Amino acid sequence: MFKKAIIPALVLAAASVAVPAVASAQSHRYDGPRYEQNHRGWQPIAQRKHNLDRRIDVGQRNGQLSRREATRLRGQLNELVRLEYSYQRGGLTVRERNDLDRRYDNLSRQVRWERADNNGRRR
Repeated sequence: MFKKAIIPALVLAAASVAVPAVASAQSHRYDGPRYEQNHRGWQPIAQRKHNLDRRIDVGQRNGQLSRREATRLRGQLNELVRLEYSYQRGGLTVRERNDLDRRYDNLSRQVRWERADNNGRRR
């Protein structure tokens, strides 16, 4: 009976040790040159996504964005994230990175403009 209980425990212990080793090996995948270190003032795309998402939330909370505007802007942000994931499958090229930068810049301008337009109301 003692042997029956020990074998599953050993298998579980061995599996729990192997999983972190595999996960850590995957986190060190090489994705090409590190653009964050090469470009002054360049923000990582994940940070830009977080900032845009936060700006949309704040704009909706304080009434600068209508619900419809916020939903549309979030949809555009989600499309950008999906595009980024599709680009990352084969590793980001310089052209793809520039395309994402341009698209994030355009969406950022759009969020700024929508927050400042007073939703069609007069001041």
